[in-house]
Amino acid sequence: MTASLALTLSDVRFRWPGRASFGLSVPGFRMEQGESVLLLGESGSGKSTLLSLICGIVTADTGLVAVGGTDLSTLRAGARDRFRAERIGVIFQQFNLLPYASVSDNILLPLRFGPERRKRAVRDEAATLCTALGLPEGITGMTAGRLSVGQQQRVAVARALIGQPPLIVADEPTSALDAATQGTFLGLLFDRIAATGSSLLMVSHDERLGARFDRVVHLSDIAQTERLAA
Repeated sequence: MTASLALTLSDVRFRWPGRASFGLSVPGFRMEQGESVLLLGESGSGKSTLLSLICGIVTADTGLVAVGGTDLSTLRAGARDRFRAERIGVIFQQFNLLPYASVSDNILLPLRFGPERRKRAVRDEAATLCTALGLPEGITGMTAGRLSVGQQQRVAVARALIGQPPLIVADEPTSALDAATQGTFLGLLFDRIAATGSSLLMVSHDERLGARFDRVVHLSDIAQTERLAA
C-alpha cells in the first residue's frame, strides 16, 4: 500500500447487524491516484454498503480500507468524519442540497468541516466552478430549491469538487438524466477532474457510460454478498 494509490481494499468483510443481515466481502480492489473507474452493479448488489465503507461511514469488521494510504480503521468516528470532509468529495444520487440555502452556501458546505480543504479552496472558487460546469452567471445567490434538476446536479458536483479533494465518489449521478444530458454532464465532470487531478469512482448500473472511464469494474467481480439469519 502506497500513498500513490487513491483507494485500497484488501480482505474486507462487513456485515450489517440485525435480522437477516446483509454481508459484503471484498478480497481486493485498488485505484490509482488520478484514475477514473466506473463500478457497475444492480440494485441490491452491495453498492451502497461498499460506498459506506469507502467513505468511512461504517468500518469493516476485518480487512483493510485505505484512502490515499490512510487506513480508515485506525481513525475514531469523529476523525473519520473529518477525514471524509477533507479527502473525499461525494456526489449523492439525490444531490442532498439544502433547498433554502443559496447555491454558494451549498457548494461551500464541505469547507466548514475540512479546514485543510478550506485552505486549498481559492477565493471565488464556487463561482468559478459554476461557470466551468455551465451554470448561468449570478446563480450562486439563488436558493437551491429554485433550480432545475440538471442545475441541482451540477451544484452537487461543484460541492464535491471544491477544495480539490483527492477522491471523488459519485453514486448514480446520471440516473435522472436523458442520454444527451448525461453526455454533457459527464463531459463537464471529466473536464474538472482532469483540471484537479482527482480520482473518480462512479457507481452505476448503466454500462453505456463505460467508454469515458479508464476502467470499468463489475461489482460482482470484486465483491461477494450474502444474507444471513440473525
